[in-house]
Amino acid sequence: VTKWPTPKNVKGVRGFLGLTGYYRKFIKNYGKLARPLTELTKKAYYSKALGSRNLAKSAYEKELMAVVLAIQHWRPYLLGRKFIVSTDQRSLKQLLQQKVVSADQQNWAAKLLGYDFEIVYKPGRLNKGADALSRVNEEGDLCQTVTSVQWRDEEVLKAEIQQDQHLQQVIKDLQTDILSWLGYEYKHGVLLYEGRLVLSAKSVMIPLLLTEFHATPQGGHSGFYKTYRRLASNVYWVGMKNTVQEYVKACDTCQRQKYLTSSPGGLLQPLPIPDRIWEDLSMDFITGLPKSKGYEAILVVVDRLSKYTHFVPLKHPYTARMIAEVFMREVVRLHGIPLSIISDRDPIFMSNFWRELFKLQGTKLRMSTSYHPETDGQTKVVNRCLETYLRCFISDQPKTWSNWLSWGEYWFNTSFHVSTGKTPYEIVYGRVPPVITRWVQGETRVAAVQKELLDRDEALRQLREQLLRAQDRMKQLADRKRCDRSFEVGEWVFVKLRAHRQQSVVCRINAKLAARYYGPYPVVARIGAVAYQLKLPEGSRVHPVFHVSLLKKAVGNYHEEEDLPELEGESGVLIEPQEVLARRIVKIQNETIEQVLIHWKGQGVEEATWEDVIMMKSQFPNLCLVDKALNSGGSVVRTPHLNDDSDTSLVQSSVGPRVWHVYSRRNKMPKDAKSS
Repeated sequence: VTKWPTPKNVKGVRGFLGLTGYYRKFIKNYGKLARPLTELTKKAYYSKALGSRNLAKSAYEKELMAVVLAIQHWRPYLLGRKFIVSTDQRSLKQLLQQKVVSADQQNWAAKLLGYDFEIVYKPGRLNKGADALSRVNEEGDLCQTVTSVQWRDEEVLKAEIQQDQHLQQVIKDLQTDILSWLGYEYKHGVLLYEGRLVLSAKSVMIPLLLTEFHATPQGGHSGFYKTYRRLASNVYWVGMKNTVQEYVKACDTCQRQKYLTSSPGGLLQPLPIPDRIWEDLSMDFITGLPKSKGYEAILVVVDRLSKYTHFVPLKHPYTARMIAEVFMREVVRLHGIPLSIISDRDPIFMSNFWRELFKLQGTKLRMSTSYHPETDGQTKVVNRCLETYLRCFISDQPKTWSNWLSWGEYWFNTSFHVSTGKTPYEIVYGRVPPVITRWVQGETRVAAVQKELLDRDEALRQLREQLLRAQDRMKQLADRKRCDRSFEVGEWVFVKLRAHRQQSVVCRINAKLAARYYGPYPVVARIGAVAYQLKLPEGSRVHPVFHVSLLKKAVGNYHEEEDLPELEGESGVLIEPQEVLARRIVKIQNETIEQVLIHWKGQGVEEATWEDVIMMKSQFPNLCLVDKALNSGGSVVRTPHLNDDSDTSLVQSSVGPRVWHVYSRRNKMPKDAKSS
């Protein structure tokens, strides 16, 4: 030992310690004596936990940060001598030649200045020591919990099985031959099927289990298959699938809240083709437009035979009397009184004034069924075409739409229609529409006038045939995605009601989670091929005739009609202001507007909304708007809440109920306004 050469490296120290360790049992306090040499064989180790900010960094930045922290930690040993940094991050090898791209990298690079080092790439498979430290599996102590199901009514279940003749026969056969019934086994007095507890088909536990596995939060009102699989993992009884299917199908909550997965009910029923032009019209409104020269809406009138269209700008607020005057001036003046008008159930078209006016003139008003605007699908398509046309030209200047409305009407009426095979202009006037620039022959065209007039009747006849063929094609294509559905008189059905608004009246804020279906209600009569009249609760403001696509057969026993929710009826939303809380003057779109803070009847003060004084005076002339303090402030566009149960005494007129439409949407009362 005394002649052993002095160690010059770690390997030599280890060799000497190996020699002395052989005699350690003969040396007292060997560990303390050899500690200085043992310390020379240790590898330095340093680590630091990363915060939330550093955890979000890339792998390259984390590796670079580790190099910087390690060099700073062992600065006394590294400064002034050359050392080697081994890493499995290949990109760090070119650290000093890389371009600094972030503030952190610039800071770290500055901290490495003054050190003489070389970065060497060492693959992870070779860098096992350092790589293992970053991959330590630090799993906590696992506690195993064993649970078992204990049926509280086990004695009741056994008694039910003893009374079930079929199950008793199964048990007897199994006691004789365990393979007599495949899947069944009888152990410790319990009958099992594929490891599941077997119940009697008449067990009192079945309704409780169905409710637990379907109607509870953990059941989630799942469909048949999910409910069946969840329940079948625990128990079994004969006819289990049919029982679960019937229960899920008759679930009242599922019938109200879930969509029908089948195709929409009711085959397409095209409207009859008119015999003459401008005898059968369809009408609708386009609302929600920015104010342009005082206009905020468009009245769309379409001739159902020729497809000729008129676009009439309107100013808010408009009433049935105003629409009637515009209709007489823009349509009747040019084309005469129509025989029928098709429209949706807009409050304007449902007003007493509008109905009585056209009744005296012999015009039949044909309204769509409740919540089924597809009845007037032709006008809806025209609305979409006009909106697209305007959007193409004035999307950057939407307030100039009124300047383009006449051009839009000319474009639509001179455009070729596939259904008619001609342009609406050619059908109405019997000649090709003139264009702005065209080549004119040198001969006179007077001789051609007589021929055009003689061909007029033939053109109309061909037009009706063309429309009939187009309707047949449309019906064939539409019926591919529909199914024929019918109900008998006396059957109970659920009706699908949604927050549909014919005008700019807003819908409820929480409509996303509103019920899908309401009812059920009995069928009173069948109206036409695809509409049914229901017996709705007394006082309901909803039209009782519904399209078959909105109805769903009720499964189960029902005897009483449930009340309808507070939805908008066909007479419009009638509300009443209770008092004026404050006044203010705001500047909107370079226009000074005086507004009042209205507390609506039946609602809290926190639901008060700012409304224009001009609109309030027009809709509620008896409302007192004086002696209220002024305050200044801006307004934010929002969706106001309306109360459908308000008294209509303030809005009655000699020509029928006036309809309250929301044309501007103001913010709720701000905090500073409440104190005023």
